[in-house]
Formats: sequence, C-alpha cells, structure tokens
Amino acid sequence: MAHLLEHLLFKGTPRHPNVWAEFTKRGLRANGSTWLDRTNYFASFSSNDENLKWYLGWQADAMVNSFIAKRDLDTEMTVVRNEMEMGENSPSRILFEKGLATMYQWHNYGKSTIGARTDVENVDIGRLQNFYRTYYQPDNATLIVAGRFDPARTLSWIADAFGKIPKPKRQLPLLYTLDPVQDGERSVTLRRVGGVPMVYAMYHMPPGGDPDFAAVNVLDLIMADAPSGRLHKRLVEGQLAAAVFAFSQELADPGFSVYGIQLAPGQDLAKAQDAMLKTLEAVASQPVTEEELKRARLKWLKEWELAFSDPERVGVALSEAIAVGDWRVFFLTRDRVRKLTLEQVQRVAQSYLVSANRTLASYVPTEAPQRAPAPKRVDLAAMLQGYTGDTAVTQAEAFDATPANIEARTQRFSLKNGLQAAVLPKGTRGAVVTAQLSLRFGDEQSLKGRAVQGELVAAMLDKGTRQLSRQQLQDRLDELQAEVAVHGGTTGASVLIRTRRERLPEVMAVVAQMLREPAFPAEAFDEVRRQALSSLEAERKDPDAIVNNELDRRFSPYPVGDVRHVLSFDAQRAALEQVKLDDLRDFHRRFYGASTAQFAAVGDFDPAALRQALEAHFADWSAPQTHARVPQPYLEVKPEQLSFTTPDRQNAYLRVSQAIPVKELDPDYPALVMANYLLGQGGNSRLWLRVRESEGLSYDVRSGLQWNAWEPNTLWTATAIFAPQNRAKVEAAVREEIARALKDGFTAAELEQGRQGLLSFRRLSRAQDRNLAGTLAENLYLRRDFKVSQQVDEALTRVTLAEVNAALRKYLKADRFVIGVGGDFKP
Repeated sequence: MAHLLEHLLFKGTPRHPNVWAEFTKRGLRANGSTWLDRTNYFASFSSNDENLKWYLGWQADAMVNSFIAKRDLDTEMTVVRNEMEMGENSPSRILFEKGLATMYQWHNYGKSTIGARTDVENVDIGRLQNFYRTYYQPDNATLIVAGRFDPARTLSWIADAFGKIPKPKRQLPLLYTLDPVQDGERSVTLRRVGGVPMVYAMYHMPPGGDPDFAAVNVLDLIMADAPSGRLHKRLVEGQLAAAVFAFSQELADPGFSVYGIQLAPGQDLAKAQDAMLKTLEAVASQPVTEEELKRARLKWLKEWELAFSDPERVGVALSEAIAVGDWRVFFLTRDRVRKLTLEQVQRVAQSYLVSANRTLASYVPTEAPQRAPAPKRVDLAAMLQGYTGDTAVTQAEAFDATPANIEARTQRFSLKNGLQAAVLPKGTRGAVVTAQLSLRFGDEQSLKGRAVQGELVAAMLDKGTRQLSRQQLQDRLDELQAEVAVHGGTTGASVLIRTRRERLPEVMAVVAQMLREPAFPAEAFDEVRRQALSSLEAERKDPDAIVNNELDRRFSPYPVGDVRHVLSFDAQRAALEQVKLDDLRDFHRRFYGASTAQFAAVGDFDPAALRQALEAHFADWSAPQTHARVPQPYLEVKPEQLSFTTPDRQNAYLRVSQAIPVKELDPDYPALVMANYLLGQGGNSRLWLRVRESEGLSYDVRSGLQWNAWEPNTLWTATAIFAPQNRAKVEAAVREEIARALKDGFTAAELEQGRQGLLSFRRLSRAQDRNLAGTLAENLYLRRDFKVSQQVDEALTRVTLAEVNAALRKYLKADRFVIGVGGDFKP
C-alpha cells in the first residue's frame, strides 16, 4: 500500500489536478521512492524561488488532499504491476527479494516494497485511503531542502504551506515485531532462463543506529572491495568468479548484509560458493588486520565526504537517516567510522558472520550452534544527547548558470601539442571540482578490425601503472579524496574526475600516469575479460538488449571489421575470447595521446595551478596514429518488424526507430526538438499520457533523438516496457499516438507548456557541474561555445506551432519505421 500510494499521490488533488504536467512545465526532475522504512518524494531543479515555493505548496496539498480515487487506482495498478514485471526480468533483483523473504520470517523487511502481485491487483481502495489518512500527516513527515536557497524565506514558505494542516488526533500504530535470532542455515534456490550464476550470502545485522553498524559498513569494503577485498582476492583473482560485491542496509530495526558473487560461463558454482563462505566465516582464525581497517575506513570516509558535497546526495542520505530514526545518524555514523577500533570490527565480524546467521545453504544439525546477538532497538535520543557534529563546510557560490554567465566565466587555452582546455572556476559546496578529459582515437582505416580492444583498454587503466600496483593506485586516489572513472570504446575514451580544490593538481598527475603508463597486468586482463563475458551472457536472454542489438545493426549496416559495424552477441563473444593482452598494449601505444584531446573543469580550483599540471603531464604526449573523425552518413534503412521471444522474462520491450536526414543545429533543429519533446518526453507528452497515465500499460515510455552534429543523419527512437500479454495494446497505443500527432498536430497549449518545461530542463542541466564539464569538453571538439546554447534557447522561445507540426510531419514517416519487440509472448 505504501508503494501504491507513492504512485497515486502523483494523480493530483483538486488544487493540483495534473502534477506531471506541472513538473514538466517547471523543469522539475521529480519522483518518489518507497523502501523498507520510508516513502520519500523529491524534486531537483535549478535554483528558483517560484518553483521551490510551488513544490512546497504541492507537497503540503498532496499530504492531505490527494484524490486517492478508485479510477486512478484502476489505471495505476497496472503501471505498478508493470514496474514489478520490469524487476522480474532481473535475476539478481529477484534473488535478492527471495533471499530477504527467507531471512525474515515475521518482520516486514522480508516483504518486497513493490508488493505481491495479488495484493497490487486486488488492494481495497478503502483500506488504501485509510492507510493514507493514517500515515500522510505532518507528525509522521520530515522535510529536507538542500542546495541554493534563502533559509529564512524558505522556512516562512514551509510554515505557510504546512502550518495550516491540522494536528492529527489519531495515534500512530506501535510496531513491535522483531525476528528471533536465526538458529540455523537457510537457503533458497531460484531457477529461471538466461543470465549467469550468482550466489548471495546474507546475514542479519544490528539496526542502523547501533554503534556496531559502523563496523558493518567497513566490513563490506574489507570483504568485497576490488582489488584489496578478501573475496576479490580469493574468488576473482583465483578465477573462481567473475565479480564480487557487498552492501549493507542501515535500517530502523535489525537489518542485513549481502555478500554476492557472479560467475562467468563455465565456472564451478559449488567451488565458488564454498570459497566465498570459507572466506567470510573465517574471521575468527584469520582476524581483520590494521592495514585492512585503515584502507577501508579511508575509502568509506572519502565517499562520505564527496557525498556530503552534493546537495542531492545529502538530501537522499538524510532521508535514509531519518528512516533509521534521526537525521543526525548520518553524521553519527561518520564519527563512529572515524573512531573504529580493530577490536570492534573483529568482534562484529565474529558475532554476525557465522553459519547459523546465514541465509544460503541447507540446514545442518550442530551440537554447539552459534547465535548472533539478540535483536534490539536503539535509544537514539540518549546516544545523541549533546551531540554537535562537525562545523559547517564551505558553501557553494550562488552561481547563475545562464549561457552568458557561463561563457563570461569560462577560460579557454590550448597546449603546445594541441590539447584544448576550457575551465570554469566557481565556488562549490565542500570546495569540490568536477573535470572531464576526452581522448579521440585513430580514423576509419587505422581502427579496422579492432572490435572490443578499445573498451578493454579503458577497463584496464585503473588496474595499475608502471610505478603503482593496482592497490597502490586505488589507495593513492583514496588519499587524494578523488573519484576517477575511465570509460572508452574503439573511437575514444573519457576520464571523469571529481576531487577537492587542493588535491586537483596531484590528481591530474595520477590520471596522467594511469593514461600514459598503464601496467596491463595479465591477471587483471583475465578478470576484465571474464567480467565482459559474464555481462554478455546476461544480455543474451534480455529482451531490451536483444532488440537494441538487432536494431542497432540495421541502422549501422557496415561490413565486419569496420569500426561502425555492430557486433552480434556471438561475434562479441568470439572477439572477447580471441583478443590478446598484446592487442591491448598495441592499441594503447598506437592510439592513446592528448594532441586531439579536450579537457574541461568546473568547480573550486586554481586555474593557474591546473594549467601548470596539464602542461607538465600532457603537453608532450601525442599518439603515433593521427585522429580523423569516422563519418556517419545517412543511409536508407528498410522498414521492418522484428519479434524476439525471450522465455521466462516477465517484462517485454518495444523499440521503434527511424533514421532522419537532419543534423544538429540545422534550421529545423529547434522545431524538431520541440516536436519530439511534446510527443515523447516529460510528464505531459502524448505517449506518456496515453500509454502510462490513461491506459496504465507501461512504467516507462518515451521517445528521443540521437543527434549527429556533423552529417544529416539523426536517429529518432521511441521505447516502451510492458507486460508481454499487453503487447497488442502497447503497439496500438504507440502507433495511434504517433499517427494522431502527425495528422492533427499539437495544440497551442501543449506548445506553451512544453516550451516552459524544455527550457527549464536545459537550465537545470547547465546548473549541474558534471553536465557542464561534459558540455564544455564536447563544445571544444565541435568548435562551439555557450553562445550556441543561448541561440538554441532563443530559437525554442520563438518557435511557432506551425513550425513544430511541420517539422514532425517532414521527418517522421511511419512507413519508414523499424520496429523491434522482445518478450515472453505466449502463443
């Protein structure tokens, strides 16, 4: 019921009857989520008093005046069911759900928050309304505002919006159920078609507010972090598993830890499972070391500090702490991790990582069974008495993210080897800086026959350098409080960097070492390839992946060996099995260099020190093979309808695509962007209103344009997920809405709402540092500046209804569609 209510609150109130349209109009990225202890509602938007005040007013109105009507339940029930079906396609998600259900016999942590299918389908509207009236009240709610705003003015708006709600007369129900101590091993087996073998070892843990939970957090890293974690070393480096992971849930009542392994095809499940359990439950004979604790604590605290610099992440983290019992738990846990002792970590590990507390294997009678500590609740009020926490961190600058101000604040320069740079210094929360380095590789001829090599090279760059081992490299980044992620393919690679002001020059030195002097260790190559094969095996039975691969191949019909050729699953597997470590070394030697690279940085940094670091580490680095962009000209693609049966997959996928002869910034660009927005983007688009809101057939339906900046060859695509039995209805609804838009066009009211919403989303994107850094780097490659963004905004402001409707009719041709659908379709 909690999850259904989350959906129904967006169905509106008498005062706000069309919530999604309002979100779109105002450029709010808004949604809600329900988890084991709470439901929350959130919105992210560029700083704007009017939007903040409106959203606070809507939240107060929705708290007590939502319709919660039978007519809305009837349509939204099927949407929620489709969301459930979407999750049913993921073996890992369902295995997690089954494991929790086995762990908890009485407590509702064992029940999936999305609900049982029969409950979702048959919930009584009267009970749902009663649940709403009981829990949606001010004395059961906490409001969080994070980001750039005026506190005094915002508090007055909060008082105006929420203060008028009467104090409830009812008493909240007292929850008293706790599971007893587990008294023996438990197991559950899930059997479905497709995917790769996985094993979860799940252990009951204390509540999130318990002092011992700090040790639980650190144990996750000690056991499963790569490459230092015990599970990683024993299973991944030992070639018993493709990947390992761990996570724990910090909950109001006793929670849990999950340790998981994923196997590659051909690996022995029994051997991997046995090695995992022996590693986890051997802490008594193999105690945690001081080095392990120091490394894990440093990494955990680094992640906490970086999260605390981001208003969105702070809001979410405080929401979870509130669900535990008090917002200050967010800070209290950090303080406890700082003070963790080896003795405490060892005691917690020996207390909870025991076979009798595990959900995985069969029950085995034992003469002297081990027991975990008895479940208990925590008196947070007593623990937090007198607690003050840290002093305030550096606050963000009130930055005006308009194209004109961005352009005025941006500094551009080039290094002697050709590297282009665009940097925008500004104050940020916690003095954080975000940067991106984009590398460009080779040309059409030199890249022939190099399928999968570029992707694997990028995956190897964080596995050690000539000076630093893999572990030393990771430890160094943790010391520098830096996040560095490398993503790459055949034609290029990008490095995303996030750190603090004073650390940036040192971080750039480490990044340069990663890019210029990778070690390419053989054991890491085997690990990366196994993980790629494991992921590929999971995709082979996934309807989304199958349909996308088949359609992508049709829209890029180049011969085998061409860099634009899209490999089939079988060809990908063959390429991964055949590639050699020397191939990766050769790819790196030939193509990696900074002479055609673009670098952008946004945030709190010293521009002179940054330029000096770039000069020192990249100015003398050029690739032997010169770069020339691989062309992507327009090609006629034969219209086609494709259907793929994926047994035992309870969520289906539809994709409709068409290549259109237009490029980015052509005269028709603003009108076509707007036409697609009205057709399939945002909460007030035609596809959304028909397929999701009106008929309740899909959790996610949308359309989009994959713009080509160079040639008139842009790909338009519409997608929807749905229950396989609803295939005919979904296909009909999508076709009919496209046909109606082409025949009748959009209305003036739709255009005005869409104009406001699209411009608001563009403003929000410019206000987010990662997006801004990526755009600055891309603009360097495209030889643009932010004046272009301003020109597009102005064009969107001027575009007329006639131009929007004409652009849609000019380019979108239903008789040119390539349609693919995949799912478990019964005869």
